[in-house]
Amino acid sequence: MDDSLGELAYLTHAAGAEVAGQITQKSDRLTPTYVGKGKLEEINDMARELGAEVVIFDDELTPTQQRNLEAALATKVIDRTALILDVFGRHARTHEGKLQVELAQHQYLLPRLVGQWSHLERLGGGIGTRGPGETQLETDRRIIRRHIQKIEEDLDKVKKRRARHLGRRKQAGIPMATLVGYTNAGKSTLFNALSDAGVTAEDQLFSTLDPVTRRIRLPSGGELLLSDTVGFIQKLSPTVVAAFRATLEELSESDILIHVVDITHPKAPEQAQVVEKTLSELGLDDKPRLMVMNKMDLLEASPEGTVSGLLPEDSPYPNVFVSAAKGWNLETLLDELESCLVDIDGPLTVVTSA
Repeated sequence: MDDSLGELAYLTHAAGAEVAGQITQKSDRLTPTYVGKGKLEEINDMARELGAEVVIFDDELTPTQQRNLEAALATKVIDRTALILDVFGRHARTHEGKLQVELAQHQYLLPRLVGQWSHLERLGGGIGTRGPGETQLETDRRIIRRHIQKIEEDLDKVKKRRARHLGRRKQAGIPMATLVGYTNAGKSTLFNALSDAGVTAEDQLFSTLDPVTRRIRLPSGGELLLSDTVGFIQKLSPTVVAAFRATLEELSESDILIHVVDITHPKAPEQAQVVEKTLSELGLDDKPRLMVMNKMDLLEASPEGTVSGLLPEDSPYPNVFVSAAKGWNLETLLDELESCLVDIDGPLTVVTSA
């Protein structure tokens, strides 16, 4: 719980807000106001005392819960999904990325429109409200459904275009690898270190939303297509995963997935499990993996000692310790990656210049 709330605070900062305080409740059931009556009064008192303008809940609220909470607290209430979508909206740069965020925002908003016109009128600006905007209650559901259909059609065109690109890559006989991992594990830093791509790599959640692919040269002289993708996070709503499925489907075309883990994080095993669970939900259980333990330069103890408990003892996946920021062990990583690819596809084609 503490780790999840810490992540929620990090998301809140990424959305441009300041955390004034936090409150928790241990309960075996959810109520129409998500929390009990006494806890609701406690939240109300704390929000007034701290001058909080938004109350953020660390789960996806039902439309009824959100409406009841706003009525009881007389302030804006958003949930974890709305917060993630807001951060996504800030970081989407390409046409496809913006379409995917807009689709997720519309799909999130649609079930929250019924009987909530006054609720929507009170939202105003700020975090959790970027994107689709507001329409009159009598027409907004029809308009939003029409928007969703149009966005899905546009994304389908993007998907077909990507499929053509992937087909050409396959015909060229160049193997493909994709970086996956928990958000902020250092995927983009590693991607830049291996490819000199100059992809945005910041100490923040979801700094990469749009997939980027570059050619890199392996030790034998063979070429590899390396892609960077959006990071995963716990409690990622199915709505959000579905919206980014078009992007994540590129993972299925990869010959190998490079799972990047921040071994300095106290919850590294749990984060690795979140990534593996998400990959499983995408039907990628059997896709070959190379586990990359990143940020070894920040470890005080021996890196090998930190892998205990991170991977199952019978894990079939090889692992490599690197520091993407310092450039440590990158040659070892490429050697191991090439060995894995040879085991999968056989000897790689060496590309030479005339």
